Amino acid sequence: MNTDATDPNSANESAEQSPSQNLAYENDDPAYRVFIDTLNYLEPDEIALVLEAYRFGEEAHQGQTRLSGEPYITHPLAVAGALAEWRMDAQAITAALLHDVMEDTAVTKADIAARFGKQVAELVDGLSKLDRIEFQSYQDAQAENFRKMLMAMARDLRIVLIKLADRRHNLQTMEPVRPDKRRRIAHETLEIYAPIATRLGLNNISRQLQDLSFKHIHPLRFRVLTRALKAVRGNRRELLSKILDGIRSKLQEANIEAGVFGREKSLYSIYRKMVDKRLSFSQVLDIYGFRIIVQDRPTCYLALGALHSRYKPVPGKFKDYIAIPKGNGYQSLHTTLIGPYGTPIEIQIRTQSMHHLAEEGIASHWLYKDSEESGADLQVKMHKWLQSLLELQGPAGDSSEFLEHVKVDLFPDEVYVFTPKGKILSLPRGATVIDFAYAVHTDIGHRCVAARIDHELIPLSAELANGNQVEIITAPHANPNPAWLTYVKTGRARSKIRQFLKALQQDGSSVLGENMLNQELQALGVLPAEIPAIVWERVVRDSGKKSRREIYSDIGLGRSLAAVFARRLAAHDEVSQTEMNVAAPLVIRGTEGMAIQLASCCKPIPGDPIIGLLRKGQGLRIHTHACRVARKSRNSEPHNWIHVEWDPDPGQFFDVKIKVTAKNVRGLLGRVATGISQAGVNIEHVNMDGEKPGLFTELHFLVQVSGRPHLAALMRALRRVPDVVRIAREQE
Repeated sequence: MNTDATDPNSANESAEQSPSQNLAYENDDPAYRVFIDTLNYLEPDEIALVLEAYRFGEEAHQGQTRLSGEPYITHPLAVAGALAEWRMDAQAITAALLHDVMEDTAVTKADIAARFGKQVAELVDGLSKLDRIEFQSYQDAQAENFRKMLMAMARDLRIVLIKLADRRHNLQTMEPVRPDKRRRIAHETLEIYAPIATRLGLNNISRQLQDLSFKHIHPLRFRVLTRALKAVRGNRRELLSKILDGIRSKLQEANIEAGVFGREKSLYSIYRKMVDKRLSFSQVLDIYGFRIIVQDRPTCYLALGALHSRYKPVPGKFKDYIAIPKGNGYQSLHTTLIGPYGTPIEIQIRTQSMHHLAEEGIASHWLYKDSEESGADLQVKMHKWLQSLLELQGPAGDSSEFLEHVKVDLFPDEVYVFTPKGKILSLPRGATVIDFAYAVHTDIGHRCVAARIDHELIPLSAELANGNQVEIITAPHANPNPAWLTYVKTGRARSKIRQFLKALQQDGSSVLGENMLNQELQALGVLPAEIPAIVWERVVRDSGKKSRREIYSDIGLGRSLAAVFARRLAAHDEVSQTEMNVAAPLVIRGTEGMAIQLASCCKPIPGDPIIGLLRKGQGLRIHTHACRVARKSRNSEPHNWIHVEWDPDPGQFFDVKIKVTAKNVRGLLGRVATGISQAGVNIEHVNMDGEKPGLFTELHFLVQVSGRPHLAALMRALRRVPDVVRIAREQE
């Protein structure tokens, strides 16, 4: 087994006999010898630590084999070998050799810490699964494992490198695994691990993960594309040679020293282009790209100018990631030129240090320590990104919801926008003003009411484009709107909005639940204020809840019945219950928040006879007695209805629909609107029937009134308007 869902190749066959204390080490074992040779950059004592870890791991895994029949130690050895190629430190390589011993053997974290140090033990623990905890489904277990791994990654970035090397080797050796399991692991890799590699700048390993996953998900398409690409190499060799010679000669004319290389696009990127743009393989012309490596940053721009003078650039295809680097630190100039025979040529121009960073990302910090210090800066940047992911889980994070937020946050494409002070923010493509507001600060997101893009007012749902300058307008009493969840793109914004709405719903449902419980207690002849605290503590404990507030919240959301808790409290109470009172109705103001909502079908207003429908997880919905929707539901679920009444002074305005039938004459709408305004009523919305104009027309208004007396005064005022024939309140 390994740090993935399960090691897909592990047969987990434990030896019956105890591990041998003197294992033989074959000097001619190719994999082992290659691994030893790659450790020459370490100090002798560090090499000794790594070799001790190899022996320890081999003893621990003795008798275990992979599905291929190979000894299990071959897998940790391959993972450690990848880290040695990245020139990682001895602790990381040691952890890679031991990354499965806590899961598959009796070795504990304390054993590893005692023998190899606390840091190695923390690395191994961060990579180990939570296989001792029971989860309701495989998806829940995977989500929680991923959350735990991200938390460990935030503490130590080496964990992600071990994890990605581990996943790559599993994909490389998955042939003996069942096809359905191969596809599941490959899909998970494409959804999570390849995007993480891209986000961390590990482009080499990201491409490998994508191609290997593609191979396991669509094996036939993979084989067909592989053959087609192999054939194209021969057919286009002359064209590629001509382009390379043309680029080199033009750079020499400009006295620019540069390395020019042709690069083949990965199979998966070719396949995605065919699918996304509905192209056949023969229509994908830009299978090859070209990379130019120069000495310094100014030379990048000189090389760009030289190439644009030889080949015509494609408009809109130039991107300057040097001036504005990607979020993962990537820097390069991108341009697309029209080459010989009208072939599009994709070119990337960068320095050697930029190239190191582009290929290896955070691993370049270990690979190229002597080149420049940007690797350390990137480590800080990636650490901040991982910390921001952990913020998505909230105070009581649901693992599956957390995983959903992280997936949303792993978009490979980005847009770069500016704050009014000139600070650059990187957001996923398709991000909206709301995403921008939450990227600046959570409070800015919660309080935003409007925005300006490039000094023009725009709606909050507007998508951002590269180079936009965004200014957020806030109001002190504004709150997030549930509708925002339909168009936000970043995991951070989605998570913060949901957290706020859940807290708001809990507050409102708690107040509602308390009122409902008090209502039931009064019906039993018990005064809520006289119930002793010890009785409450006993009821809370017996119900398995954490607090009295949690009981209130569950009652308000319909998860628990107020009558049940009222009887429990009354049974414990010593108050005489000889007299049973009739339950007083629940008082409604209409300002209670998300826990109490006015039904949109009948739009009740103060003065209307009302009744409340309590549904599990939805709170209380208020309907009028005459509402047709309510009448149907009262027959099918009579026990869910609650007696409610309006507060004598709600102190706010309520939406109501009215229909005005009038003669179709010029100036009618203006006169009716004036009459509404003079009655002290605000118009929220108005529309007219779209049918052909006749003798009469119908105007539909959504207005705000304080109650039925206010609505009656409005109707009297409208009857005095000339040409108005009929006025009616619209209800379903």
